[in-house]
Amino acid sequence: MSFSFHLPDIGEGVIEGEVVQWKVAEGDKIALDQPMVEIMTDKATVEIPSPRAGTIAKINFAEGEICPVGDVLVVIAVEGEAAESAPVAAPAPAKTSKAPNGNGHHAPAAVSNVAGVPAVVPEVIDATATRGRVLATPATRRHARAMQIDITKVPGTGRNGRVTTDDLKNWTSGGAPAAAPATSSSMVHVPQQHTPVAIERVGNEERIPFRGMRRRIAENMSRSKFTATHFTYVEEVDCTDLVSLRNRSKERAAERGVKLTYLPFFVKAIVASLKKWPQLNASLDESTNEIVRKHYYHIGLAAQGPHGLVVTVLRNADQLSIFGIANEIQRLADAVQSGTATRDDLTGSTFTISSLGKLGGVMATPIINFPEVGIVGVHKLEQRPAVRDGEIVARWLMNLSISLDHRLVDGWDGAMFLQDVKTLLEDPNLMFMEMI
Repeated sequence: MSFSFHLPDIGEGVIEGEVVQWKVAEGDKIALDQPMVEIMTDKATVEIPSPRAGTIAKINFAEGEICPVGDVLVVIAVEGEAAESAPVAAPAPAKTSKAPNGNGHHAPAAVSNVAGVPAVVPEVIDATATRGRVLATPATRRHARAMQIDITKVPGTGRNGRVTTDDLKNWTSGGAPAAAPATSSSMVHVPQQHTPVAIERVGNEERIPFRGMRRRIAENMSRSKFTATHFTYVEEVDCTDLVSLRNRSKERAAERGVKLTYLPFFVKAIVASLKKWPQLNASLDESTNEIVRKHYYHIGLAAQGPHGLVVTVLRNADQLSIFGIANEIQRLADAVQSGTATRDDLTGSTFTISSLGKLGGVMATPIINFPEVGIVGVHKLEQRPAVRDGEIVARWLMNLSISLDHRLVDGWDGAMFLQDVKTLLEDPNLMFMEMI
């Protein structure tokens, strides 16, 4: 007999998932609880085990395709059982498998069983639209809100009636006009997607499917770049005194089991400056046209992992000591590497630091971890010649860059913020005086 497995409700407002990888093929024998398929949603990449032992009779969604919650994902032939369907319900939580270590501005996911660790994607699902069971990606829903379109009235031409961005364009041009903005200060415009680019096959090439985590990272990067109005400011910082302080403190830190890097000092300087410039610790709620200033300081730490960009979140950084921050940074790195990171470890940052470590580079323009409004890039720290009191001397110098959303942050405010960070790093004694 056949057993129809419906994609379960993974929770968090998720209404569909992308098939990342099938662990089995049609005709394969499968055991109970054997890994069957990886599904990526806006919240997580989850590994779904087989609910029955039997033979894979039919796979309804290929790798890279989108399966709505409740649709039959796969049919399993089970000997000696009556035909049935898997209930559409969230499975019980299971232990997380190994997750990527890393960085990023937005969204790499941890791989887990179905109720596992969420991806680092600062995504907010439209809960009201979800309840209406309109099939559409979060990006399409944002386009609809920005264009003042009631998405429930738009006919969907995608698989299983899913509403696409092209459907929104057709609705405004040929179906029915979008609602006129209520005021001149209506929703911020989101650029429409461009025509897909086709690359002609020429010579010796390798073609790799663009799906799963890599595609999700690309979607989030594009959303940030074409929604937030980026501008970048760069400043040189003389860290000579900071290097001396860190070298003097390393031995005491080691006695406490703490690996003391420079990053905790950057976190402290940035948090102190965010308190002085609260507009940089904010987000724009496009659904209500409100600027949301946050009086809590959850610092995102972006780094490159083996599978893409990941942001871990240092929560309530203003309430931790330098040693406390160092310990938490190490815990977060270990948790991501071992696959034990929680939702709080991976989501909810208010401002992000992107560091390339020793690689560093001279300068970069990091992309904002949307919907935040700012991200600081930490670059190579090295001895370079500098002029002090008319003399050329060797100093420990580095560059800090900051990318900001010009919709919320003026150039003057952004420059003054980074100047304050520079002042605290150049004179660490001031940094400790700023602590509360």
